[in-house]
Amino acid sequence: MNVAERFAGSQVLVTGGLGFIGSNLARRLVGAGADVTVMDAMIPDYGGNPFNVHDIQDRLTVNISDVRDRAAMDHLIQGKDYLFNLAGQVSHLDSMRDPFTDLDINCRSQLSILESCRHRNPGVKVVFAGSRQQYGRPQYLPVDEQHPLHPVDVNGINKLAGEWYHILYSRTYGVRAASLRLTNTYGPGQLVKHSRQGFIAWFLRQALEGGEIELFGDGTQLRDLTFVEDVVDAFLLAASSERADGQAYNLAGETPISLGDLARLLVEITGQGAVRHVPFPPERQLIDIGSYYGSAAKIGAELGWRPRTPLREGLERTIRYYRDHLRHYL
Repeated sequence: MNVAERFAGSQVLVTGGLGFIGSNLARRLVGAGADVTVMDAMIPDYGGNPFNVHDIQDRLTVNISDVRDRAAMDHLIQGKDYLFNLAGQVSHLDSMRDPFTDLDINCRSQLSILESCRHRNPGVKVVFAGSRQQYGRPQYLPVDEQHPLHPVDVNGINKLAGEWYHILYSRTYGVRAASLRLTNTYGPGQLVKHSRQGFIAWFLRQALEGGEIELFGDGTQLRDLTFVEDVVDAFLLAASSERADGQAYNLAGETPISLGDLARLLVEITGQGAVRHVPFPPERQLIDIGSYYGSAAKIGAELGWRPRTPLREGLERTIRYYRDHLRHYL
C-alpha cells in the first residue's frame, strides 16, 4: 500500500497549509481520499499562497485563521485524526531582527496548539516540522540525532522549544507527537519573493530571471537538499507509525553539494544566469553554520524513509513549475 493510502477517509488538519510543504502535503492527502482542512494565517512574506492549492481548492476546506487564536484552534482540532503542524516563522534573519514575533509563533503558539489537542482532542496524532537549525554549527558530519543541540539564532532556539513541547506532551499527556528536523527542502510552491527563507528558491529565481546568483564567501559550504515530495513521504510515515510517537528524526539529502556547485547546476539547467562571489553580510555571517549535512539513518531504520528524488531531477521539476507559474509567486 502507498503510504498516503493509509489516510483514506481520515480527518486531517494541516496548519500552515497554504504554505510550501503544507500545500504539497494537503495535495497528497486529498488524492488519497482524506478529508483535509488547511489552516493558514496568510501573514505577508511568510509563504502562504492560495495558488498553492488552486488545483484542489474544491476538494478541501481552507480556514484563514492564526494558530495563535486559541478559540479557532480549539474548534478546528475537534474530530481530527491527524494534525500536521507546519505553521511557523522560518526566517533565521527575521528571528534575529524581531525575536518576540518568532517567540510568539514558534514557541508560545506551539504550546497553545498542544493545549488545544490535550483538552479538545487528546487522541489526535501530531507531526511537527522541526529544523536542522536546532543543531547550530556542526561539531561533526553527518549530523545525527545524538549531536549536541546548540542553535546559533533565535529561530533555532524557538524551534527546539516547540519540538520539545511536542515530545513532552507525547510522553506526559499521551498526545501522540513526533518531530521531523527538516533540512533544506525545495520544490514547487516555495516562496521566491525574497531571500529571507532560504537560499535554494532565491538561487532558483535568480537563474530563471537571468540574474546573478550571489554566493557569500568562497561557496564551498556544503548542504544537503530534500525534494518536497520526499519530505511529504516522511510526514506521512511519521503520522502513520506508532513507533514515531515521542521521537525526533532528521531528514537528510542523499549527497551533500557545495553552494557553488548548486548555483552552477541551476545556471546549467536553466541555461541562463551567472554566479558571483560576494563578501558575507555581517548579519548573516554571525548566524552562518558553515557546512551542514545530516544523517537520516534513524528514520530509515525505524520508519523506512529515504530520499528518493535525485537532486538534478528535483531541480528540473521545480524549474519547470516556476517557468509555468512564476507570476503567481512574485
